[in-house]
Amino acid sequence: MNKIPESELILNSDNSVYHLNLLPHEIADTIINVGDPDRVALVSRFFQSVEIRKQKREFVTHTGLYKGKRITVLSTGIGTDNIDIVYNELDALVNIDLEKRVIKEKLSTLNLIRIGTSGSLQKDIPVDSFVFSKFGLGLDGLLNFYKLPNDEEEKDIVNAFRKHYPNEGILSLPYLARCSSKLEDKLSEGMFKGITASCSGFYAPQGRILRYELARPNFIQTLHSFSHASQRITNFEMETGAMYGLAKILGHNCCSINAIVANRITNEHTHNAEKTMDSLIETVLDRIAAGL
Repeated sequence: MNKIPESELILNSDNSVYHLNLLPHEIADTIINVGDPDRVALVSRFFQSVEIRKQKREFVTHTGLYKGKRITVLSTGIGTDNIDIVYNELDALVNIDLEKRVIKEKLSTLNLIRIGTSGSLQKDIPVDSFVFSKFGLGLDGLLNFYKLPNDEEEKDIVNAFRKHYPNEGILSLPYLARCSSKLEDKLSEGMFKGITASCSGFYAPQGRILRYELARPNFIQTLHSFSHASQRITNFEMETGAMYGLAKILGHNCCSINAIVANRITNEHTHNAEKTMDSLIETVLDRIAAGL
């Protein structure tokens, strides 16, 4: 089996993966991803015990027990570029022998669950509600560097969106991947479902106007109006598309669940962000402990 060069898989002096600074035994097979490093402690404060606490850059990791279930919570920071780092290094921790630098013969599957915040793109999805992403639609371009396999349903939806929102030779080609059906069955009850669009930035890439003009001034309406094969774009943020695409390529279960903190169609913003996030965290933890 071919040995992976040091330049391709960089390790720290203690043999931990480079950016996350983690060793294989320090993560559970169920991992909650949050964007904000401060949100890690908001999740782990519900744990009965915490065995691992580590931080390097924006990547904070706590591993502990919740109702007898070993869970890791790890911050990714903002953006799909960080997801590229986090998901590749998490996969390396379980599927690459870091000492021998070879891919393991028996591969492991992680459960990767995003808990985040997002903006609604539909009037009927109000602030303080929860959205489970059935599909992740990447507008950022990251997965165009990978060979992403799509089934016929995924191809049908993404091709329809590309016609609805042509890149005109200046934007990245949109890509799309589906959530894990296993995680959907276990975690999504009572939540809104649909397509989550992942943007490459927070201001102009999400249609916000400050001291500039937008190249695509109709961006919000374009996402809002898309509908194909009973699927619509429910919300947008900055990570889900890359998560779904990389998880599919690497063979992991993945889902993204967002608390809606703003509605970009009605221009409303939540006044109960902390309470809503606490409710989402407890809901997800309880459902993980109940049978994941």
